[in-house]
Amino acid sequence: MKWRVILESDLETGDWAVWCPELPGCTSAGETEEEALENIKEAIQLYLQPESIELAPGAIAREVIVS
Repeated sequence: MKWRVILESDLETGDWAVWCPELPGCTSAGETEEEALENIKEAIQLYLQPESIELAPGAIAREVIVS
């Protein structure tokens, strides 16, 4: 799956900030552009991991695939 990310260089430090506009709060950074891109990939994977939930008695959890 492809995600758009935005990269910005910090003019003072030279580090890179990166975030994914479609995933609110999904941000990362790196000392280089390449490192920032690798770090945002990991951040997106973690963002999309399902959290465990407690179900009410009789409730059923299912997974669906969205393409």
